[in-house]
Amino acid sequence: MAAAKTRPTGASVSAFLAKACPGERLADAKAIVGMMEKATRKKGVMWGTAIVGFDTYGVKYADGRVEEWPLVAFSPRASAFVLYMGYRKHPDLVKQLGKHKAAGGCLHVKRMADVDPKVLQALIAASAKSRKAAAR
Repeated sequence: MAAAKTRPTGASVSAFLAKACPGERLADAKAIVGMMEKATRKKGVMWGTAIVGFDTYGVKYADGRVEEWPLVAFSPRASAFVLYMGYRKHPDLVKQLGKHKAAGGCLHVKRMADVDPKVLQALIAASAKSRKAAAR
C-alpha cells in the first residue's frame, strides 16, 4: 500500500496563515495556533500545502503499517476553519462548544466568536491527550 501523500514540509506556518487568512481571520488562526501549541507543547508544522499540524502520533492501519499524523491540526478553508482532532471521544465538550459543524472526522468553525474559547481549548487538550494515550 502507498504511503500517505500528506507529509510535514519545511514551509513557514506564519507565511501560510498570513496569505490564507485575510483580515480578522488571521487573528482567529493565531488563536487556534496558540490553543494547539498549549495543548501539545509543540510548534505548528505545515503538513502538505494547507494543514497546520501539532505533534504526531502513529496511526496503525489494517495492513499493519503505521503512518505518522498530526496529533491535532487545522486548516483555514474558505468557508470555515477545519479542526482535525479526536472530538468524538469528548461529546460533553462538543455540546458546550457553540456554533460549529461536524463532518467527516473534523469540526468546522466559521469564526472564533461563534465558539467558547475555553471549551475549545479544553476540547483540543482532551483530544490530544486521548489520541496520545491510544497510540501507546
